[in-house]
Parts: sequence; structure tokens; C-alpha cells
Amino acid sequence: MTWMTFVTFSLACLPAGETLDEPRLMPGPWRAWLDSPGGELPFRVDFRPMHGGLRVLISNGVEQIEVPKVFWQEKQLVLDIDYYDSIIRAKVSEDGVRLDGQWTKRRGPDQWTKMAFHAITGAASRFPIKLSGPEPRNAPSFDGRWAVSFSGSDDPAVGIFRTFYPGTAVGTFLTTGGDYRYLAGNYDERQMRLSCFDGAHAFLFHATRQADGTLKGDFWSADKWHQTWTAKPDEKAELPDAFAQVEWTGKVPLGKVTFPDLDGKQRSLDDPAFKGKARIISIFGSWCPNCHDDAKLLQVLHRRYSGRGLSIVGLAFELTGDQKRDAEQVRKFIARHKLTYPVLIAGVKGKAKSSEAFPLLDRIRAYPTTVFMDSVGEVYAVHTGITGPASGDLYHEMWDEFETIIEGLLLDEAEADKP
Repeated sequence: MTWMTFVTFSLACLPAGETLDEPRLMPGPWRAWLDSPGGELPFRVDFRPMHGGLRVLISNGVEQIEVPKVFWQEKQLVLDIDYYDSIIRAKVSEDGVRLDGQWTKRRGPDQWTKMAFHAITGAASRFPIKLSGPEPRNAPSFDGRWAVSFSGSDDPAVGIFRTFYPGTAVGTFLTTGGDYRYLAGNYDERQMRLSCFDGAHAFLFHATRQADGTLKGDFWSADKWHQTWTAKPDEKAELPDAFAQVEWTGKVPLGKVTFPDLDGKQRSLDDPAFKGKARIISIFGSWCPNCHDDAKLLQVLHRRYSGRGLSIVGLAFELTGDQKRDAEQVRKFIARHKLTYPVLIAGVKGKAKSSEAFPLLDRIRAYPTTVFMDSVGEVYAVHTGITGPASGDLYHEMWDEFETIIEGLLLDEAEADKP
């Protein structure tokens, strides 16, 4: 995958009883932003009139996300990203060139993230560009790979950035829990600023180049979280092995581990419906953008290998603990990715709670976590987190590793079946 890959997620529907009026706002690209504790957290929104309604796309670098539900309600434009339990409500100015409102997202049973939302028409850059002239050939660069340390974590991280003259920057951070997906922004001689809004994540990064070539920066997430970070250029910077972050305890037989399905029926992990010549248990949450990236990959693997005996089951750790409400969100997750493998409701979000609910691992460090097993339930490998599509070729390397494991498990099973 290259940095210029174009990604689109599409889903179109309206809430029952709602109608989409004729657009009352200027069509085309808009510069949108959230009021973050670190300042404006910008992203791009495109409003495209279509027969009977309005198509809305949210952009972060090369990724475009189509808002699944767009409608007018009480004279407000509503952008409903329902699979994240995330919604923007905004009033349109009389001249149709400005929006002001609020982004709201559920983050717990009775907990919500709320941030002021604004947008103005026009394809302005995310951040102001302050380049004083053409870049000299020997100008310091933000491009490449960086060894990163976040103040809020003892784990190492890796930054991957790329710039395009004049003043455009893209990148991501790789961490032991997963990547920070598609970041986009701008740079000048001393500073780079990146942001991302995808309906769930609201990330803002500032980085200032130091005299010694290192970076010092700030990271804000949503309406509360802030930490500092530092980075030094290092083309060999790597994360710890994602296959060595957790251990399989095997303290409890699979038959003793039970969770309700989407209809509330208790199912054990040794249910005949979940057995196969090779097996994957996917630990995830529908609220987690990285898990959405992971589900896309797993669905491809299921389609490719289920005929040869691969079985996948998802274990969802959700936000509320309300079986009916959590099952509804998981159904939206399944519908978005057209999943053909079964999913159970395993519990409530939280690494300690998830570890307690799934005692077959010594701990759960990240969502997603992917467990590879053979036909009798012996664990072959456990992969923590995901190196997602925003990482480019690294994503395909991880994908290749997953396929190698599956092929190996299926081959071993085929050899065992020989007379």
C-alpha cells in the first residue's frame, strides 16, 4: 500500500421518520475543526449534493469516511456516525457558509465526550502554513522514521512521517497497542502539526524541531487527555514483538469459557459451531477504530480460508454492559464490514475487566488482540494490537504474517489427517 491509496467506507440510510431536506449549505470542501484543549483540531468535510439528499465525507489524509446517516432535525444538520455512537449536530449560518454545533460520543455507560464543532466553506489547509520561501535542499526534514517516547507510557513508540512541499504532512504513530491511524496536517521550518477525526478518534499532535534535530511535542486526545512526547530520527526504530506481549495461560478449558451471543444465548468457546482446522479468536470493541481495521482484514481471511477449515469468532468488549444496547452496536459493526463469522458479547471495555473475563491470557494489553489456535484448542500464537493500513507496507507485512500462520495450521492439520 502506498501513501496515496484512496480508502472509502460507505453506508447510506436515514433514521425512521426523518427526511433529508434540500441542502441549505454551500456544497464542496469545508475546513472543519473541534475546539480541543490544545487549540483547533482540524479535519476536512466534503458536502456533495445527490439525488434526494446530501453525501458527506470526512477526510484524513488519503482516507475518506462516508457519514452513514445525514439528516436535518429541528433546523440542525445531523451527521450520525452510528457505529461509533458518535454524532455531530450543527446549525447552518444564514448565508450557508458556516456551521457551529457540537460533537458528542459515548465513552461509557453514562459518560460522553463533548466538543464544540465548527466548519467554514473552502478547501483551506488544516493548519496555517508559514513557509518563508522555497525549501533549501539541505533543510531539516520531518520525513522518515522516528523513535518516540510518550510521557504517559513506558512503552516505546515509532513515528512515521512524510511531507510534501509546500507545507503538507501525513503520518502515524505505531505503539504496542496499535497505530494512531491516518494523521494529516502541515509543517514549516520548525513545527509540524497533525490531526485526525474519524468519528471516534479526535487526535491533535504538535511537534517542534530542536537544535539537535530531535522533536519535542504535545498530544491531545478528545476533550481531556494530554501528554508530551519526544522523538529522535532512527530509521531502525522498532516496536517489541507483537507476538510476545501476552502469554496463554490455559488455566480454564475452552468449554468453561462462556459468553452470550447477540440474542443473549450462552455459548461456550468449544461450541461445535466455532470449531475448525484452524481457529482465530478476535478480542475487540465496536467503539475501537483499530478494531474496525482489524475486522476488515479478518473478514478477508475468513472468506479466503473458511472453505479450507478456518473458523473465526469475535469477542466484543463494549461500553455499557447493557446486553441489548451493546448487541445493537455490535450488529452495526457487523453490518459495516459485512462479517460472516459469529460474534459474542464478552463483557465491558477495560483491560483489567477484559483480562478477568477472558482468563485464557495472562492479560489483555490492547484491542484488538488476535489468538491463533489449532483444531484442538492449542494456542499457536497471540498477536497484540494491529499495525493498520495507515502504516503502509507494514500493514501488508502483518497481513502476510497472519496468512503464514493460518496456512501453517491448515497444513499441519492436513498432514495429521493423512493415513
